Amino acid sequence: MSDPQAEPARSPHAFPPADREAVYRAIAERRDMRHFLPDAVDPALLQRLLWAAHQAPSVGFMQPWRFIRVSSRALRERIHALVEEERIATARALGEREDEFMKLKVEGVLEAGELLVVALAEGRERHVFGRRTLPEMDLASVACAIENMWLAARAEGLGLGWVSIFDPAELAALLAMPPGAKPVAVLCIGHVEAFYPKPMLELEQWAERMPMSAVLAENTWPAGEADRR
Repeated sequence: MSDPQAEPARSPHAFPPADREAVYRAIAERRDMRHFLPDAVDPALLQRLLWAAHQAPSVGFMQPWRFIRVSSRALRERIHALVEEERIATARALGEREDEFMKLKVEGVLEAGELLVVALAEGRERHVFGRRTLPEMDLASVACAIENMWLAARAEGLGLGWVSIFDPAELAALLAMPPGAKPVAVLCIGHVEAFYPKPMLELEQWAERMPMSAVLAENTWPAGEADRR
């Protein structure tokens, strides 16, 4: 009889233990960073992060992501102004949590060593493979690319913050994007003094991570979901 305490058999394709641990560590310690040091990011390191992003899966292999590196300080300041405008509008829309939201640091656009805008490419209507009933899978593909970059950045010791507080049409115009293209993320990337021990919004008591039992079910919708609404 086999030992019930024995470790389950590993797939022959599994990484060595130390490599597996590194993958899970990057996932566990990834943070949406808002506080950055002014130090420059080595260009070769930035290229490694972009390589990681470009290896992401995409529906129908359409690779809908486009990356724009913002090297102009004037342009960075204009992007910051768009973010600040939407930050105020978001605070007002939150009603009773307006003051609480305004105290949060929600971006590092002016401080981070690098600023990237990630956008959906134009002409996406031509790609039907995997999108006929779920056209939003192009956005899911871009999110996968960003997550790849996020995990690679954490492994490299760099912070990354995903800023989504902006008007897409205004940012698209600012960056001369063609019709049909759409910005979905402003990524702040750079060196940090320290990584948050927990997600910042959890530390600020804005929200907390749900238990796995709240999001995992078998054969039917998670029990109690209606009760939480």
